[in-house]
Amino acid sequence: MRIDLHCHSTHSDGSLAAAEVAARAGKQGVELFCLTDHDSLDGYPATAAALPGVTVLRGLELSCKHDGKTIHLLMYGVKQGPGADALAQRLVGVLDDRRSRLRAIVDRLAELGIHLDGDQILRETAGRTAGRPDVARALVAAKAVRSMREAFERYLHDNGPADVAFARISLAEGLELGRAAGARMSLAHPHTLRSAALVADLYRRHRSEGLEGIEALYGRYAHAEREVWLRMAKQMALVVTGGSDFHGDAMPEVTQPGIEMHEPHATRLRAWLEVGAAASA
Repeated sequence: MRIDLHCHSTHSDGSLAAAEVAARAGKQGVELFCLTDHDSLDGYPATAAALPGVTVLRGLELSCKHDGKTIHLLMYGVKQGPGADALAQRLVGVLDDRRSRLRAIVDRLAELGIHLDGDQILRETAGRTAGRPDVARALVAAKAVRSMREAFERYLHDNGPADVAFARISLAEGLELGRAAGARMSLAHPHTLRSAALVADLYRRHRSEGLEGIEALYGRYAHAEREVWLRMAKQMALVVTGGSDFHGDAMPEVTQPGIEMHEPHATRLRAWLEVGAAASA
């Protein structure tokens, strides 16, 4: 089964509109799709309209904090109702915090002798999630760096010279919000925690709170990396999820949405998500 449960549009840090991301996924034969913009559900209506006959879930990638580390929590199948309303309201606060953080990063760069127009950057982020990639693009445009990668390596990485921390949602709160909204939840790109032991401990501590999936089939994983997380999924009876992390031109090494998921993972994933092979959700 061809799926994509991790990709981004212009509602967060992708370069293509939500409908275009979905259309590309459809051309790749994707049967199960979820747009997972950072801290935003706004792209769902466009993706559902662009993929008739495909199972399309409402979801997002929620940035959480846990023991000083950033955890990216993938939520799938957010259902209409009070829980979804509470989640949406909390995301409004996250968006405001992100915009304040962006201004603070611009101020920090000014202290380092690099002057950017914070108001202009924020105008360009209108209607979507603001973040460090927006500052990175501005640094490239100002010729302060040669690439977004260099911007992060020199200035914007966690605890970097221009990074500014902000109050992320705790993992416990994120899981509570997801459960209340009827969502299934998975840990995105587990390698970013840099320790398989830490990832395993995360599941031992939080599985009962709804952290049941693991993105073992992350699009950029080579075979050996996938096997690490597939073994963990088997040992801990976790649900295997997967996605390309497609961003369009913002991440050119991932050229198209869509990955292949083989049995028995596909059958278990559908059962966990409570969706049929081709029923729109």
